Amino acid sequence: MKERVAVDLSRLPLHGMGRASVTWWGTASFMLIEGTGFALVVAVYIYLMSLAPTWPIDVPPPDLLPGTIVTLILIVSLVPNYLTTRWAERQDLRKVRIGMVVMSLFGIAPLIVRIFEFPALRVSWDTNAYGSIVWILLGLHTTHIITDLVDTFVLAALMFSRHGQNRRRFGDVEDNTMYWNFVVATWIPIYGCIYWIPRL
Repeated sequence: MKERVAVDLSRLPLHGMGRASVTWWGTASFMLIEGTGFALVVAVYIYLMSLAPTWPIDVPPPDLLPGTIVTLILIVSLVPNYLTTRWAERQDLRKVRIGMVVMSLFGIAPLIVRIFEFPALRVSWDTNAYGSIVWILLGLHTTHIITDLVDTFVLAALMFSRHGQNRRRFGDVEDNTMYWNFVVATWIPIYGCIYWIPRL
């Protein structure tokens, strides 16, 4: 009979960072599922366009200005988002706090512009198939911005509290910044579908 050897695991960290974190894998899995959802909606958009004699159906193309402003905000936000990731990796609490405040503002900014973006579509969600699919695309993406913004608010509050000293919170910030990259990346094809395909 083999003798069992006890291994002392007490010095191992209670949580991991990056790919060693269960939260990282959960966030990555969520992005995979949501990315599939976005791809399916874009496929429906293209399918409906292939059936329609004209696209958009009975309305002019959307006004480019609000969507382009949102696109520029999202692209510029990648810089502070990247810096916040690096600061979280170094566990620099002061800089992470600054990064979370800045990213909160970058989460709010596109939502403010989006208030004007929905009317700029020049079609209601219930007008026809074209109106329904562009509202679904824009609404789905708006939901993801709000989801990330709420997460950013919560993490910012934690970083400014005694919980900011907890090493695990820096991993949470890294996951949050990874999700924001997803929000930005998914917007690019949606922007192309909503604003540029109708102009082809």
